[in-house]
Amino acid sequence: MAKVSDIIKFRKKQKFKVRARNRCQLCGRARGYMRKFALCRLCFREMAHRGELPGVVKASW
Repeated sequence: MAKVSDIIKFRKKQKFKVRARNRCQLCGRARGYMRKFALCRLCFREMAHRGELPGVVKASW
């Protein structure tokens, strides 16, 4: 879980473009971010297991 101060700090427009950081919409985590879903890997996994992400199916081979 990201610190609340980090989440708030990166929500507003940054002074320089390179400071912009993709963050998970649910928890605010900056690392392990998936652009397609706008979620971090941890939140993505939980939601996929619960079946809350349409079109995501667990792989089996």
